[in-house]
Amino acid sequence: MSHSGTAAEEAGGEQQLRRSLGFRDLVVYGLLFIAPMAPVGVFGTLDAKSHGAVALVYVVATIAMAFTAFSYAQMVRVVPQAGSVFAYARAGLGDGAGFVAGWMAMLDYVLIPAVAYLFSGIAMEALVPEVSRWVWTAIAVVVTTLLNLWGVRAAARVGFLVLAMEIVVLVVFVVAAIVVLARDGAARDWLSPLSGDGTQGAFALSAVVGAVSVAVLSYLGFDAIATFAEEVTGGSAKVARALLFCLALAGVLFVAQTYLVALLEPVSSAELAADPERQGSAFYDAVDTSVGTWLHDLVAVSKAIGAAFAALAGQAAAGRLLFAMGRDRRLPGVLSRTDSGVPRVALLVSAVITMAAAVWAARRDDGLDHLVSVVDVGALTAFTLLHASVVGWFVVRRGEEGPVSWWRHLLIPVLGAAITIAVIVEASGAAQVVGAIWLAVGLVVLAVQWRRRRDAGTKTGGGTKTGGGTGTGGGTGPAGV
Repeated sequence: MSHSGTAAEEAGGEQQLRRSLGFRDLVVYGLLFIAPMAPVGVFGTLDAKSHGAVALVYVVATIAMAFTAFSYAQMVRVVPQAGSVFAYARAGLGDGAGFVAGWMAMLDYVLIPAVAYLFSGIAMEALVPEVSRWVWTAIAVVVTTLLNLWGVRAAARVGFLVLAMEIVVLVVFVVAAIVVLARDGAARDWLSPLSGDGTQGAFALSAVVGAVSVAVLSYLGFDAIATFAEEVTGGSAKVARALLFCLALAGVLFVAQTYLVALLEPVSSAELAADPERQGSAFYDAVDTSVGTWLHDLVAVSKAIGAAFAALAGQAAAGRLLFAMGRDRRLPGVLSRTDSGVPRVALLVSAVITMAAAVWAARRDDGLDHLVSVVDVGALTAFTLLHASVVGWFVVRRGEEGPVSWWRHLLIPVLGAAITIAVIVEASGAAQVVGAIWLAVGLVVLAVQWRRRRDAGTKTGGGTKTGGGTGTGGGTGPAGV
């Protein structure tokens, strides 16, 4: 650690990421993390909550998340750094808020891959029950970690093949669904996915809004694109375009598949609401009944493989976040070390934490519920600070010359923050408690860091002169602290 703060290293390649990603690579990472068929697991829940208007739910959710995507696009243009929301909040709101944003985002980036790995392990155990799910989960972590350590470009190439497979399976589903609908007709009214199936009374906007609070969680991960800002060729504008494109494409895919499966669904939303145990498998059951077991199995295998590579994208994003926070000395500086432009130390640390969480959950019957309940609050809190950062940078700090745009720099981020706060309020009590505990721990860490920096500043002011910020102890603060 004695060398980690030297000006020579910070000026050299020790803490530099290699620029090798293009627009397609960014979209691949974003879609891998989201997963093109993300609604499969939550379709039944959303159908029951929205009174059958599940496609409308995803239309509204896409619009709601567009506010967050737009704020990301604003900030990545002026702060093109690997830390994503950590770097944006640091620039727009100050160092303390930046640390809190990064700390809360860690809860999302580290645990969402654990959930995805567990999904993969569960699916593989169903195919090969002789091997325990925790073994399959651990194998998935090892394989994808090796790909990430190989390099972001190599992982993107393999990820593209997996994403292509998922898109092919989705296309097969769409074609098969259209053929069945043309041959046999729809089980529900053709407009019901947008207006409700009428089995729980008249259309209720409140029911749709309540379902949106769950549906927005399907989009978590598109923001991972911003963590690769220092590895993209052609400037940060490409990152902004990829963010918006990825969200729009995911929205189209989500609306299309939920519209079709809702038409195939023989079970009403009222029946699903009365029998929660059927909600988790509602998508598969509708496909199995209307199309056939072959498509059911194809979708299941695609989800198993896709989940592992969603975790790959998430692990890569988590590694970049840890790298950025280590480089700014908000986490141990060793995390900022790179090898041939790859943050391998940060990736390994992320993999170890994710492995521990995923295997622990895989060995418990209620492990999946515990993981899912805590990942969302971290991301949504970070999104809220992202919106505040736009206002802080452009309106309060006037970090950019020229007039302030009232709709880009004020209206959109304020509305976006209102949406993310509303979703946090709608989250489960367990998720809110875990999020509050994680935030409290982060604030304690922040307070300790501030005290160390203050003490170091006092010593320096008393005549102890450090050279270029290389003093040990608390004197290795990042630029701007």
